[in-house]
Amino acid sequence: MADAPRPSHAYLVGGGIASLAAAAFLVRDGDFPGEHIHILEELPVAGGSMDGSGESTGYVTRGGRMLEEEAYTCLWNLLETIPTLADATVSVRQEITEFNAKWPTDAKARLIGSGTTVLDAADYGLDTRDRLELTRLLVLPEAVIGARRIEDFFSPHFFATNFWAMWRTTFAFQNWHSAIELKRYLLRFMQEFPRMHTLAGVRRTRLNQYDSIIRPLRTWLEAQGVRFEYGVRVTDADFASDERGARRVRRLHVERDGQPDTYELTDGDYAFITLGSMTADAAYGSDDAAAELIRDKRDGGWRLWETLAVKADDFGRPTAFNGSVDEAKWESFTLTMRSPLLLHRIEELSGNLPGTGALMTFKESGWLMSIVVPHAPHFDGQPEDVYTLWGYGLFVDRDGDFVGKPMAQATGREILTELLGQLGLSEIEEQIAATTTVIPVMMPYITSQFAPRTVHDRPLVIPRGAANFAFLGQFTEIPEDVVFTVEYSVRGAMHAVYGLLGLDDHEIPGIYHALADPRTALDVLKATLS
Repeated sequence: MADAPRPSHAYLVGGGIASLAAAAFLVRDGDFPGEHIHILEELPVAGGSMDGSGESTGYVTRGGRMLEEEAYTCLWNLLETIPTLADATVSVRQEITEFNAKWPTDAKARLIGSGTTVLDAADYGLDTRDRLELTRLLVLPEAVIGARRIEDFFSPHFFATNFWAMWRTTFAFQNWHSAIELKRYLLRFMQEFPRMHTLAGVRRTRLNQYDSIIRPLRTWLEAQGVRFEYGVRVTDADFASDERGARRVRRLHVERDGQPDTYELTDGDYAFITLGSMTADAAYGSDDAAAELIRDKRDGGWRLWETLAVKADDFGRPTAFNGSVDEAKWESFTLTMRSPLLLHRIEELSGNLPGTGALMTFKESGWLMSIVVPHAPHFDGQPEDVYTLWGYGLFVDRDGDFVGKPMAQATGREILTELLGQLGLSEIEEQIAATTTVIPVMMPYITSQFAPRTVHDRPLVIPRGAANFAFLGQFTEIPEDVVFTVEYSVRGAMHAVYGLLGLDDHEIPGIYHALADPRTALDVLKATLS
């Protein structure tokens, strides 16, 4: 008797949201047996950049992601079918909807000026030239824009406006970032123009996104039999082409707990490979130590893409994104407070309860510091008398206004000193510091996906002729969509699974175009004239 054909297996490289979403789509929409799906993750925990950890002595999240109602269609599609950990009858999507209905975002102090003055953020400050420059960027084709930077398209006045202060700090843009990416963001989030000053379009999870999204998704996948293989670093992939030009991954080379190993792929197997990492070489500081800026690629987060890129001219150019740490880095910090004193003072200044104010930016601060006060609890198991605050600085090489040194050289305690100075609370610093822990995190590649680029620098999700492999993550090319969002990773995963498995009967949610709605277009026009 002939041997029965080997069932198909799927190998997902990396345990971030892109791989988790791809695994879910394989099971949910592709009827793929969970036990034949292998998620290969070097770290002992899944989630990738969507992290959240610690205890009451010191919580930390590296990033603070704001979700959005209209634009995040693929993410909502995924989360509609993932149950929460607390109640299997409630989906993660439903929990997010209910939480935001109870705690809607309505920032009353989006911008803070010198002397803790709450600025009129509804006054965007755009003049006729600014509007013309915005319009010019929006109508230019990406092929014409090319690798030019944002600063190549705007005059100095634009960069001093309230609009730019809010837009850049909401999405973490630097003046030297890609003009193409800014254009895509302007089009993708045009519906936010009329509410930039309140961030009313922001949607947040009940807890941090690791606890509210990653853990429920991982738990659901495990229940379907998906195999999480931790301690596995994928180092290379062997490709083969047939006479028709079809390309396949035939072998994955890995290190398992430091020992070399391989996975052999047959014609029926699939490989989904995450490229690059925005949080590669992230380093943590403490109250007494500044976070180190790592420049020598120690953790190998880029190594696989660099290895694969030399094998085909359409596998992208990682050096376009990881070649300039100084143009990609910024630093975040998380405060863990065992007293509500600081939060009460922020409430008095902002007029917002925790969880309702979204981002507060100190517009004139040397570090261009912004903070978010989440609704408590923000971490699973967080005690009732413990509170958290997250913040970041875009200008980490500039001196602070109160500590007299660059943020990149500041300890957690010095970051607290700078924050309290911006809030006008220096006189109670010792009282607050006695019950506060600050954990800074330096991320050398956090905005690397915004680097100026050409059309060849990012590979397609499914490259030409790819028969059994796809690329995932923030460094693939998805026309019209915007990187540095959870939506981008999930949409890419959906394209990868539906495309490779030929799921033509499953429709990928379309990209939302705000200007197609006349009412939204009118609101946008009014906002730009304010």
